[in-house]
Amino acid sequence: MTRDPRHAISRRALLAAGGVLLTLPLLEACAGGGAGGADADTLIVGITADPTTLTAATTSAGTAQTVSTKIFDGLLGYATDLKPVPRLAQSWQLNADNRELTLKLRPGVKWHDGRDFTSADVAFSALKVWRVYHSRGRSTFANLVAVDTPDPLTAVLRFSKPTPYIVSALASNESQVIPRHVYEGQDILSNPANIKPVGTGPFRFVEWERGQYVRLERNPDYWDEGKPRLSGIIFRVLGDSASHAVALETGEIHFTNAIAPGDRNRIAKLANVRVDERNYGLVTSASGLEFNLDLPKLQDVRVRRAIAHAIDRDFVLKNILYGDGVIDTGPIPAVYKAFHSDDVPLYPYDPAKATALLDEAGLKPDASGTRLSFILDPTPGTDRSIKLSEYIRSALAKVGIKVQLRNQDFATFVKRVYTDRDFEVVIAGGQVGPDPAIGVQRFFWSKNFQKGVAFSNASHYASPEADRFLEDAQTEIDPATRRALYAGFQKVVQTDLPRIPLFTSSSTVFYSARLSPMPDNAEGTFGNFGTLQLTPA
Repeated sequence: MTRDPRHAISRRALLAAGGVLLTLPLLEACAGGGAGGADADTLIVGITADPTTLTAATTSAGTAQTVSTKIFDGLLGYATDLKPVPRLAQSWQLNADNRELTLKLRPGVKWHDGRDFTSADVAFSALKVWRVYHSRGRSTFANLVAVDTPDPLTAVLRFSKPTPYIVSALASNESQVIPRHVYEGQDILSNPANIKPVGTGPFRFVEWERGQYVRLERNPDYWDEGKPRLSGIIFRVLGDSASHAVALETGEIHFTNAIAPGDRNRIAKLANVRVDERNYGLVTSASGLEFNLDLPKLQDVRVRRAIAHAIDRDFVLKNILYGDGVIDTGPIPAVYKAFHSDDVPLYPYDPAKATALLDEAGLKPDASGTRLSFILDPTPGTDRSIKLSEYIRSALAKVGIKVQLRNQDFATFVKRVYTDRDFEVVIAGGQVGPDPAIGVQRFFWSKNFQKGVAFSNASHYASPEADRFLEDAQTEIDPATRRALYAGFQKVVQTDLPRIPLFTSSSTVFYSARLSPMPDNAEGTFGNFGTLQLTPA
């Protein structure tokens, strides 16, 4: 479709007036009418950065999870209270000793290339992918020894030890089943299907224009009759939150969770915008400051404790999060009440204590007042992370620590931290629920230090005592004993402090008044969007 150039100019002027200029290729990415050049019933979702891959079977990166969960259905879905509900598995049964999980799969499900979805796909994904390449799956499925497939619609996962949490770990964003016939016999991480995926979900992959958009179309052969209700989804890479705010306001996108806290009140008051502030259990994420413990200058725990004392978390909550979050005091956030412990070492804001600890560590100020310097890599793609890094630089300067900020695109960040290990300190986050064995263990378990596995044990923390607590809690069936084990783990980790916990948050969603609300479950932006629909403009 040819656009009137006067229309393009006026749109540029409008966006520039909002403080942002979206690129012309982005605005004209796809042919057709409607918002941003899409069909009238195509949902336009703003994302902050390109995904690193289009399957979450090998990564827990949030953007990859957001996009791929529309292409791949999960074995199970999760209600608001995190109780499992049927998806690709119609029923499930965990045996009495918590060592054997039987899944009865849904008949008639097809991969997007027309092949049947079967138990062989589940077995391949669990044994060859999740427990090998996925940062959370490496601990979640650590004790998986076999997957029996007595028939095409039955998969029996057998574990060497009790695995009481396993039914909580089968969502699409967490344990994504990929097609065996596409991946078997090829390198998992370099398979072309990672960027041109073949899924089972309500939407099929069409194209990925890097740096601009990922386009999906309706799957006409989807197993859930009458869904999806949208003709397609376009995920548009918009970068900073100001771009998201302007694009939502002008109708260029319909959906985003990347509005900066400072803009939220204004955007929420717009007549064409709705706000969803629900705390989705599968999306809740914890952010922290992680140290590369392979570097001698960061190995003295007094240095890490000094840094913790130099950060005013109340300031962070008020001036960076604008109250939209919960300050964390340990590795298991307080929002997970069944496992959180208050009996841990605390590091309240105390610059004098920070200075004293640096003195004890032998870090005396030089002529310029600098005791220590390091490079800090904030997670790319979010204004909040950038502002947080700027605050940390300022706060640490007051105690003689010089911080150099380094910004990069998301793919470079992931490779630098988790493959090349070319970093000193990072601001990193990730989902920490719904169970510590699934979400928290990956950051601290020594056996989850593996180059190339994103969002794993980046610090290279290795504590036999912490490992023992984690491994015992992972297989413990008695809830009270399990809670006590996790309490011991939290005390050890907060003493060693390989990662300074900062805050927990669940992203607020802003969406067009034309879009139906998201369903009432725990999945949020990681849901498959099969029930969503747009009313005519």
